[in-house]
Amino acid sequence: MSVVKAGAEPIAIVFEDDGLVPNNPLPFLVYKAAVDISSRPEETIERLFGGNGWGAMWRNGVYDFLHYHATVHEVLGVSRGSARVQFGGERGRALDISAGDVAILPAGTGHQLIAASDDFCVVGAYPPGPPMDLVRPTPEAHAKALKTIPLVAVPRTDPVMGANGPLVRLWTAGVR
Repeated sequence: MSVVKAGAEPIAIVFEDDGLVPNNPLPFLVYKAAVDISSRPEETIERLFGGNGWGAMWRNGVYDFLHYHATVHEVLGVSRGSARVQFGGERGRALDISAGDVAILPAGTGHQLIAASDDFCVVGAYPPGPPMDLVRPTPEAHAKALKTIPLVAVPRTDPVMGANGPLVRLWTAGVR
């Protein structure tokens, strides 16, 4: 039985480069209430991501300072609780995410925790490729990120829906 709810389709948002946070021309994707986490939530999300080829997993929250990853894409699966997270930098968008939601951040997408429930927990993962880097926005980091982000390969699979998932369709639709 699939842990992904039938008809799951992500919301796609493109965040503009704001001069400090580069973001990405590829859309940020968020699946709302897409994963059935009624039993063993962290393990369920880890199995889902791992089964779709995403690894280097961790469990924690989201940092409360603005940051991005310039060399790798990231997925965040909410296993418990809820939070308000600013995506896309200061000019981006604050979104409420909760257990069962999945956010997929293309390399360069700014993110920062605004507020969270006491039990908030996410499972993070990355597609095969370089290790995760953590970048705080500065003019120097921005200039460097503009060179590294275009080199980050489009993943072969969507961490939620696999090889034929929306990420693969949307991220290979000639955006680059």
